[in-house]
Amino acid sequence: MDIRRIGVITSGGDCGGLNAVIKGIARKAYDMGLESVVIPNGYAGLYNLVDLKEVVVLNAERVSKIEASLAGSEAGHSRVKISKIDDPDKYERIKKGLEKFNIDGLIISGGDDTGSVVVDLSSQGIPCIHVPKTMDLDLQPYSVGGDSAINRISVFARDLKTTGMSHNRILVIEVFGRYVGHTAFRGGIGAEADCILIPEVPVDFDIVYEHMKTTFFARIERSDVRAGTYIIVVAEGLKNANGEMLYDESAGMDAFGHKKLAGAGKYIRQQLEKRLKADPDVEAFMKRTGMYVPGIYAIPEVREVTPGHLVRSGHSSAYDVNFGYKTGAGAVVLLCEGKTGNTVTGVEGHKILYMPTSDAIKRREVDIEELSLFESLGTCFGRKPVEFKAELVKEHRTIERAM
Repeated sequence: MDIRRIGVITSGGDCGGLNAVIKGIARKAYDMGLESVVIPNGYAGLYNLVDLKEVVVLNAERVSKIEASLAGSEAGHSRVKISKIDDPDKYERIKKGLEKFNIDGLIISGGDDTGSVVVDLSSQGIPCIHVPKTMDLDLQPYSVGGDSAINRISVFARDLKTTGMSHNRILVIEVFGRYVGHTAFRGGIGAEADCILIPEVPVDFDIVYEHMKTTFFARIERSDVRAGTYIIVVAEGLKNANGEMLYDESAGMDAFGHKKLAGAGKYIRQQLEKRLKADPDVEAFMKRTGMYVPGIYAIPEVREVTPGHLVRSGHSSAYDVNFGYKTGAGAVVLLCEGKTGNTVTGVEGHKILYMPTSDAIKRREVDIEELSLFESLGTCFGRKPVEFKAELVKEHRTIERAM
């Protein structure tokens, strides 16, 4: 494929590692004698490209101003589904914009929604390569941004233990992750959370309460200063025991028709408070530990904390910078080789790995067989613990990543 100028798009939610993707694309393009330009503001920018006066060329001077270690994207974002744009000539408009700026192909970094548009654009004859990006880790391959979010969640949850200990609070930390629990699971384990609740496991709140009561009460009673906390990390896409996802209907819908998830942390707090108030053992515990104050402090405090966009902001992890550089560069090679409509999944040695974008964007959930090991180590997942049955397998290869 005759590629001389590449358009770079980042779309969907921001996250760590994206600036490394951009720099990887720009530097590999330069290495191959090609030019790359930013199409700003995601798919909104692509639709409006024909009306722009100019585009930013990713030359050496401009690229040197981009910090690969910073999260977010120098190219900007939007949540726009091209097929839903109320314009019958939208695809021709996009092609005219690309022609105006002599852009021969696109490299687009984003998640499942972004990837679905890559499939759409490819079917319209627009050459595209997809770089997997989502902090949710719900694509089939690893996605840039996942490791950064997991590390941020771990740090926030660990740090919150100090305020939890100071007030003997039960803390419920609600984190992003859409309909899967990868970030809550990995981030919660990294923070040594007591309880981790994910969409893949419908929650039995009686089990959560009993685990909290046993762990939290014992922790405070063992302490010489009667101090303790209990940490729950919950994915925003939590389901109750009936398998129903918890929505805050007031949050509305996004551009791709998904309900915006909110309220899981609040719901858990309410469930725990209800059980604490009804439990006759709680007053005795509060009196034994010197905390009981009639009419003021009858049960331990339960607080929900929602770090929200903080988990996708700030700095990128070193892993995501490495992955971003490699997949950005690999995408340039794939585009030049005419492998359009594909997702670059990694670079191992001289091998650039890829798969059809239509396959890459299929949802990948947490493998719940992993949970039993951590249940044997004392972590609660809102279900009756499952016995960990070990299988010994001799490994003959190295594994680059575990997520």
